[in-house]
Amino acid sequence: MRRIFISLTLFLIASLACGGTSSIPPTPENSVFDSGRTAFGFFPSPPEVTIESVFQLFKDMNAHGDFVLIQQNTDWESFVTGVEGESQTRTDLVNQVKLARQNNLEYIFVLDALNGLDRREFIGLPAGWEADFANPNVRAAYRNYALWVVRSFHPRYLGLASEINTYMDAHPDDAPNFISLYHEIHALVKAEAPETQVFVTFQWDDLNNMFPQPEEGNRQRLSPNWEQIEAFEPNLDVWAISTYPYFVFPSGADIPADYYSPLLSRTSKPVAIAESGYASRAVGTVSAAPEDQVAFLNAVHDQLGLRMVFWVNTLLNDFNLDSYAEEMKKQGRDPNDALLLANFAFIGLRNFDGSPKPALEVWDGFQK
Repeated sequence: MRRIFISLTLFLIASLACGGTSSIPPTPENSVFDSGRTAFGFFPSPPEVTIESVFQLFKDMNAHGDFVLIQQNTDWESFVTGVEGESQTRTDLVNQVKLARQNNLEYIFVLDALNGLDRREFIGLPAGWEADFANPNVRAAYRNYALWVVRSFHPRYLGLASEINTYMDAHPDDAPNFISLYHEIHALVKAEAPETQVFVTFQWDDLNNMFPQPEEGNRQRLSPNWEQIEAFEPNLDVWAISTYPYFVFPSGADIPADYYSPLLSRTSKPVAIAESGYASRAVGTVSAAPEDQVAFLNAVHDQLGLRMVFWVNTLLNDFNLDSYAEEMKKQGRDPNDALLLANFAFIGLRNFDGSPKPALEVWDGFQK
């Protein structure tokens, strides 16, 4: 499935306001990740492309969740030569964490090598680099990036890829190379920070073969490709998925009562939703309404319940598409990017102006 990576690099704006790379406020003594309950979070994607919108979002996330999920592409050239150094990526990540801690939010990291518009391909590789996970430069940069995040921020949860099964489907010959890199980095992280929980995320709707693709052959709908998850064992500390079922089911009420629960019988490990959402209004060929969003939240909660260590609803607020389209135009980006963004613009629990949808009360109720 072609999809846009929601966490856009708007923190190039925020970094100007945060200033420098001064000390990061410490993590709290009583972490939500030690509480025994599901932690709730969002991506740091503001409803509008302004500094004020970024700062307001962090304040608002604190009122409706516990953490921010920080997902940023690899700065290949900066990290290929070593762990330490200076770069815009490092500055942006430091400032995202500073904003989180200043607003009493914790954080989870997911590293990302792939193009959010098409997870079948890499993004940002320097000219001349072979685009595969066997490339020694790719492996070194990714390894160093992960170690820098661990040493700089000591995250409780660290994802080493996003929706990796989509890449594995498209590049079965390269899949073993990424799997070996995952195991290598997992060992290095555990040697330095045994408490860090390491994982990758899987696109659940695709893992269930709900989007027929030529490379998937005769796989059956609603029959998960468990082998793609289990290839990362025994070093998968959390089974984490993403899901956007409004592309699959006509309404939230049509989500099967056992759509997510097979995770619980397949593994005894913790499970997590690393990104998710259901549109609250019609988008393109998708029909959706506020009650569908409520039904989706209840489906996830009822089926996975207390086994979830964390749950991300990708957006707190919808996007103001006019604001984003104008910014994309200024950047000279393809107008089709704005059309793709529209597919995910209405999965927030609030409208872009901050007014609540019915789903917000349900979400907040899970945290009581």
